[in-house]
Amino acid sequence: MVCEQVTSVLQEIVLEPVSKRAPSSTRMPETIRIKQLEERTLALRGSVICAFNQLLDLKDLNTGVHSTRLAEWGLRVGQELGLDEQTLQNLEVAALLHDIGKVGVPDAILRKPGKLDPDEYALMKKHPEYGWAVLRMLPGFENAALDILHHHERVDGQGYPAGLMQSEIPIVSRIVCVIDAFDAMVSSRPYRRGLPLDEAVRRLQESSGTQFDAEVVRTFLAFAHAEMHHVFAAAGTSVEAAI
Repeated sequence: MVCEQVTSVLQEIVLEPVSKRAPSSTRMPETIRIKQLEERTLALRGSVICAFNQLLDLKDLNTGVHSTRLAEWGLRVGQELGLDEQTLQNLEVAALLHDIGKVGVPDAILRKPGKLDPDEYALMKKHPEYGWAVLRMLPGFENAALDILHHHERVDGQGYPAGLMQSEIPIVSRIVCVIDAFDAMVSSRPYRRGLPLDEAVRRLQESSGTQFDAEVVRTFLAFAHAEMHHVFAAAGTSVEAAI
């Protein structure tokens, strides 16, 4: 019931019914009204993203910082690939909130200092579906929700949850897949040290065309080395701190 009420309010902001509009004699010029509605919608969208990102920080601070780095990298890759503005907006949301479904995964699994057993891994693999289930309820986030759902697919069809291949996987999902894997490799965890940058790059290249989209890998690596310090600094940390 609460979800239905929230959705109704969001839809009212985006699509105000004609019956609720003021009489034409007192109504502001249509272009100004539309601009105000667009500004309200963008402000609401930003607030929702920030709220969910704060939720990630409460769950695990490192996850929130990780998501911020991914947004920096993802937008750069998307721009280099010539994605349109709407797709770039979805990319930013998907990069920031790709792990939102992990709020449904027990901390004992998320923080386990060793290899997950089959049952634990099966539950961990549910987080893209959990994220999709949450975001798809919000008007304007439907495409980003699908991008999050498929960010663990592989171009060879061996990923999850749907086993999509190649161009069946949304381009945003393919981008998030690459930068998510790279950041996971170079970042330290309580139970392991991050990999050196050169080794992480080698692994990306080795899995290019099987796990990862080859064009996305090439685009990311073209600026990864040169701008790594800048991107980490923008996220409020450093390469040295991450690895």
